[in-house]
Amino acid sequence: MHPTNETRMKKVRKAAVLLLSLDRTMSAEILSQLNKDAIEQVALEIARLDDVTQEEQEAVLEEFYLQGRARRHIESGGIEHAYALLEQSMGKEEAAEIIDSLRQSMSSVPFGFLHKVSAENVITFIIEEHPQTIALIMSHLPASLAAEVLSGLPSDKQLDVVRRVATMEQTSPEVIRDVESSLHSRMRTMFSQSMEKAGGVGSVAQILNVTDRMTNKGILENLEQDNPDLVDEIKRLMFVFDDILKLDDKSVQALLKEVDNSQWALALKGASEDLKGKIMGNLSQRAAAMLQEEMDYLGPVKLSDVEAMQQQIVDTVRRLEDSGEITVTAGAEAEQLIN
Repeated sequence: MHPTNETRMKKVRKAAVLLLSLDRTMSAEILSQLNKDAIEQVALEIARLDDVTQEEQEAVLEEFYLQGRARRHIESGGIEHAYALLEQSMGKEEAAEIIDSLRQSMSSVPFGFLHKVSAENVITFIIEEHPQTIALIMSHLPASLAAEVLSGLPSDKQLDVVRRVATMEQTSPEVIRDVESSLHSRMRTMFSQSMEKAGGVGSVAQILNVTDRMTNKGILENLEQDNPDLVDEIKRLMFVFDDILKLDDKSVQALLKEVDNSQWALALKGASEDLKGKIMGNLSQRAAAMLQEEMDYLGPVKLSDVEAMQQQIVDTVRRLEDSGEITVTAGAEAEQLIN
């Protein structure tokens, strides 16, 4: 949300009052840090000032002091502390306004978003960059963070980066913005994906897929007492239709007895050639020919119907496994037998 003209003029007046309250040398130093438009606005406001009360001057100085303290708290990672400090002194509305303003000003520092990122994460995101790009990024980091990042780079890249930092001249703001924007975007995407992929039923299924059968069964049985629906969902994810490829021939033949040709014909419409070959190879030549004929007869079918039938067959696999009629090697290739 853009500040209103009234709000902007209020801030300009505060800046003018502040500069008048400081000695000229310090005021000049502060002015030199502003852009041309801001200098003109503040200078014009100073020229207009003729009714500043002592109360207004003290209020501006107090706000300036509190902002300074708040900035230090933010930079050390304590934004909640900074907000609490301002809220206690100025109330919620003004405190929120100042914190928002500070955040915006701090985010305008090139690569400012990296200042709170661990050195390990910074290294992860920049290690494949060109040494010149790494040098540009490091030259905008706090010295302590830059030192940690440098020590984490490969030794052959360290010297190259140091040379480039040492010989770096002025870089155009456009180049800095482009590099910063690209890096920021990649980091946001990566962290977002990490968060989206973390946890969930799929993660449980993947973990249980690599546990031994006894551990697997014990966990699921205990979990089933509290949440049978969740256990059913985990089991479905632990064995997918394509995993039938991992069954031995004896297990496939047991499964074939439980699933008729019309079911296989629909389920195999969406299967790989390897899986089709696995099923056909465990049928007699005549039965395989009949199954192929039935698949051809079906013609185009809905993907949702295929997936539903595949899931029915997966459920049959689980039932046969529970009864001990077949053996499922979950999440891995079937073990190789030796004589």
